[in-house]
Amino acid sequence: ESDTASEISFQFSKHKKTPSIGSHSSDMASVSSVSGSVLSVYSGDFGSVDAQGTVEFALDYDEKNREFQVHVSQCKDLAVVDEKKGRSDPYVKTYLLPDKARMGKRKTSVKKRTVNPIYNEVLRYKIEKMVLLIQKLNLSVWHNDPLGRNSFLGEIEIDLASWDWSNRKLNWYPLKPRSLSAVNGADHRGVMNLSIKYVPPGSLGKMCPKNPPSGEVHIWVKDVKDLLQLRPSGVDSFVKCYVLPDTSKKSYQKTRVIKRDTNPVFNHTIVYDGFHTEDLKDACVELTVWDHEKLTNHFLGGIRLGLGTGLSYGISVDWMDSTQEEVAFWQEMMSATNEWIEGLLPLRSL
Repeated sequence: ESDTASEISFQFSKHKKTPSIGSHSSDMASVSSVSGSVLSVYSGDFGSVDAQGTVEFALDYDEKNREFQVHVSQCKDLAVVDEKKGRSDPYVKTYLLPDKARMGKRKTSVKKRTVNPIYNEVLRYKIEKMVLLIQKLNLSVWHNDPLGRNSFLGEIEIDLASWDWSNRKLNWYPLKPRSLSAVNGADHRGVMNLSIKYVPPGSLGKMCPKNPPSGEVHIWVKDVKDLLQLRPSGVDSFVKCYVLPDTSKKSYQKTRVIKRDTNPVFNHTIVYDGFHTEDLKDACVELTVWDHEKLTNHFLGGIRLGLGTGLSYGISVDWMDSTQEEVAFWQEMMSATNEWIEGLLPLRSL
């Protein structure tokens, strides 16, 4: 059914106090309180003040150096974050969307104790003009917190395909509340075609030579459609898989890299054993798609298959956040054991 396959063994235990070392066992309850998720590394900005004020900037493209330039001049009448001290420490941050992970963020210096900061700084992106024109510029203003809990002060989003590139003048723009797409990650990142199956322990009968002594979850990653076009030649993509809350090497699996293709066919099957039926309520299969490059890999999108309850073995976790489609897919697998359940799920960002 697939041209590549990998198998990994798990023992889900809710009773041990520490994870076993040197074996395939894993303490799900203790690990879940400290494990991070691949998708959640992009969140980390906080705050709930109302957006207000304006920002002055200009856009330009340097044809000679193939460089996109954002001239950030200043802001006026920003919201006050620390009302007791009457202060905000603002800075400006930019992303190119939809793939903010690949192009990375650029940001200005922090101006302390002011709601009218003056920057006069240029944020630069090395990018081909034809690639730039399929992006959106997200420019946002933030209060810098020493503990890292930065507060959102407002943003503006510009479709660069319709931008007037003859306009190189500084202009004022009103800062707006966070867009729905930024909050919910609703930007289109492609669709994954896959099948999953749960084989309960001992369910195939004593005479079956492949009858598993413990339950198995089979994940068949078939293909992905409409990945983000990061460069003219396409993307070199691969899929990572974890069973959360375990993010150790015992949980990690990946497909081969498919080069220069925004519609890659992987046809890769992964089998996780050690699953008891009750573990299906508390575990989450996380599949993420990445663009492979020599120095670093860039996140393209992902899905999480689980019940989306926000809890894992009684502990509150941010990665148990499956969408309605993902939850329905997982529930169908739980109710139709020993059967392949096929689905077409949209990739998302967090």
